[in-house]
Amino acid sequence: MKQMKEESVFQARQDGLLKQAVDDELLVYDLKRHKAHCLNRTAALVWEECNGRNSVADLARIVQQELHVPYDEELVWVALDQLDRARLLSARIARPGEARRISRREVLKRVGLGAALAVPLITSIMSPTAAQAATCTKKGGACTSSRTCCSQVCSALKCL
Repeated sequence: MKQMKEESVFQARQDGLLKQAVDDELLVYDLKRHKAHCLNRTAALVWEECNGRNSVADLARIVQQELHVPYDEELVWVALDQLDRARLLSARIARPGEARRISRREVLKRVGLGAALAVPLITSIMSPTAAQAATCTKKGGACTSSRTCCSQVCSALKCL
């Protein structure tokens, strides 16, 4: 059996998360951080295959086989960076020195528009806690309806 460096395999975090598949995307809600993450098909596939045994090369091969698109290790690193920022991996990652960080723009240039759907994408939003959701906006604060203002009066997008 070949020996893998510890930092070359990744484990998806499972604790404190709610998951729901919706069409080709996976919605993941982090109960601890009150954040919702929407993973496109590619990011979801990489995350689901982060089982503590698959290396970056293994993940690239799996994505290429599943999605039938050319996929390399740099694209896997893009997905892993996003998963790391979203705190969806069990441990923070450290890139090896030879793995340089590339932007989504560089990725799109390299893979072309036809394979753009294979580029991993995670969209995250904060979700207010119950206490935050119940808090009203004070005088002078931004509003979209009178219900959000403590005074119950919203005029010209400001609470009166």
